[in-house]
Amino acid sequence: MTGQRLAIVVKGWPRLSETFIAQELVALEEAGVDFDIWSLRHPTDGKTHPLHDRLKAPVLYLPEYLRDDPARVARAMGAAAEMPGFEAAAEAYRADLARDDTVNRRRRWGQACVMAHELPADVGGIYAHFLHTPSSVARYAAILRGLPWSFSAHAKDIWTSPEWELREKLSATTHGASFGATCTGFGAKHLQDLADTPTRVDLVYHGLDLSRFPSPPDRPLRNPASPFHMMSVGRLVEKKGFDNLIDALALLPATLDWHWTHIGGGALDAQMRARAADKGVDDRITWRGACDQPEVIEAMRQADLFVLPSRIAEDGDRDGLPNVLMEAASQKLAILSTPVSAIPEFIDNGVHGVLSSDDPASLASEMMRLAADPALADKMTEAAFERLTQDFLMHPGIVHLKKRLDAMLSAGGV
Repeated sequence: MTGQRLAIVVKGWPRLSETFIAQELVALEEAGVDFDIWSLRHPTDGKTHPLHDRLKAPVLYLPEYLRDDPARVARAMGAAAEMPGFEAAAEAYRADLARDDTVNRRRRWGQACVMAHELPADVGGIYAHFLHTPSSVARYAAILRGLPWSFSAHAKDIWTSPEWELREKLSATTHGASFGATCTGFGAKHLQDLADTPTRVDLVYHGLDLSRFPSPPDRPLRNPASPFHMMSVGRLVEKKGFDNLIDALALLPATLDWHWTHIGGGALDAQMRARAADKGVDDRITWRGACDQPEVIEAMRQADLFVLPSRIAEDGDRDGLPNVLMEAASQKLAILSTPVSAIPEFIDNGVHGVLSSDDPASLASEMMRLAADPALADKMTEAAFERLTQDFLMHPGIVHLKKRLDAMLSAGGV
């Protein structure tokens, strides 16, 4: 046996927008999985979640750009050339480069060489969060070191990666993953159809660890004439649909006393603020920017409706099953969303929440309906909380994932 230690590759650590990864890694560590984190990027968020502070695993940072540490990269590339798996890894890299000759691809190879050179001898396998860049680094490094590797896939990495690359990462004949886990039935079916064997891909919902959340507040039935407080959590990017939401807010009647709070950063921040000003609703909006999870939960406890108007972006990117929907359900906050991707796997329209078309008129109509019928909203929050506690808790997924990782490490250590 070469050891039972795991190396976990992530895009960046820590990241506020990836609470689901922090939750999983803390749970795996507490379940007895021994690992180091290898991060492709340094943190950019000014805050962290309490979950990040619970993780004890060492965090190692690969050169974010190869020019950042040329001596380290040069040493690693020289060492990689002497590794038993170099010819196979170089062949895989050359084949990928022929179809994707980009700076990003070349950076993946350089980072993989550094990782393969610096991996401790007792590492028995590699596990990557996200099927695009992190899995490429994991795959090249695993081939170099003769180790098995695996992945967890989520949303953008599934829907914006080229099919040839997904197929190769899912095939044993092209040094594909020992197994992969993904967090939606919708995504699992897609990847299983691309894999050489469907059993290579498992459905593992993230779920929630409710021990990290306060019990839901005692919400008295809202008076329909009272102010109506709505909120959203999500990056300001195309797939979240906040432009449509702002347009919908502008359609609400003057008789409705409403306010909307947004939590999150993102590339479209200035654009969305300008849109709200152009629509004349900026005085009814609070932009809170990035917040840690306790701040998010407290905002949920004060709100009347959670709105997430997800849609498919022009490049095919889309949400999977956003954890914030389950977090809203944990606080018995009514939910308005859209039937995109795997959201209907958690929410049955009219039962656990409302799934609307993402066009502004439909969103505005549903907001007005829920504001006018607090009893309906209350009934759906009870159903969503029951659904969460029965079918979407974290523990079963962690048990399954640990079994898969233990089997991979055992096979890799022979």
